Amino acid sequence: MAVQTPLRTRRAGRSEESARGLISGADRRRTSVRLSLRSVQTLSLLLLLAFGAAPLYWTFKGAVSPTQELLRDPLALWPDHAQWDNLSRAWSELQVGQYLWNTVVLVTGSVVAHLVVATTGGYVLSVLRPKWATPVRWLVLATLFIPGSISLVALYLTVLDLPGLGISLANSPWGVWLPHAASAFTVLIVMKFFDGIPRELFEAAKVDGAGPFTIFRRIVLPMSKPILAVVTLLTVMNSWKDFLWPLIVIPDTEKQPISAALPRLAETAEQSLLIAGMLLAILPPVVLFLIFQRQIVRGGGGFTGLKG
Repeated sequence: MAVQTPLRTRRAGRSEESARGLISGADRRRTSVRLSLRSVQTLSLLLLLAFGAAPLYWTFKGAVSPTQELLRDPLALWPDHAQWDNLSRAWSELQVGQYLWNTVVLVTGSVVAHLVVATTGGYVLSVLRPKWATPVRWLVLATLFIPGSISLVALYLTVLDLPGLGISLANSPWGVWLPHAASAFTVLIVMKFFDGIPRELFEAAKVDGAGPFTIFRRIVLPMSKPILAVVTLLTVMNSWKDFLWPLIVIPDTEKQPISAALPRLAETAEQSLLIAGMLLAILPPVVLFLIFQRQIVRGGGGFTGLKG
């Protein structure tokens, strides 16, 4: 009886879950319903793939097409005479390689700054919980409702003359790294993840004589790898495509990232080379997402599970 009860409970739970769905378990066992579901799922998957892959394919096609063919027949599925050397020409003639390196430097620094601020801020507000933690939580949340364009001028003036130090961060990577570090969204999601870690672990560590830094380094960070992977990838994606702030704070064209350089190159560059540069610019984040998509799903699942 002790073994049968959990089994019955699990079976009852599965029955309740299927009953709560749009289609009951009995309907799913019918051949016609099962075939209809598979057809709809397959069609939905194909449509998603088409809408997702079509822009990438069109960019790839334009990157290897001669400019005259692009102008004469822009809707052609494939060029008559593919020019594969457009990619190497864009890399050298448009200096796409240099701009990509600038982008990597800015993105790497932004990721490090994001992780430092998000983990330490989330740790203080979620684990240490000082007396002023609750009002600070609300203040951090309130900043999400402030459009970035409102604080753009004040942020730029702050970067030009850093308060207390009297130095300028303009035209340097620090002018991009530090403003990117102050992200309320990443602090809040990391804080909510830390809220799901059992408090008993912290209490046991304190009994063993562990201090706040030891708890942060040996307990919180090792258990937070899923959410840190999510924050890292989100930061990479947002920093890679950021256009306005790097354009403003880095006026030197030789130091600008690819997102700010391509619109400027569009005024003079050959169209096929420009599209080849666009392809080279979008490949790194796409490849990065494909490689770490499993970690993203695990991170989202771990975050949801801890919240529950």
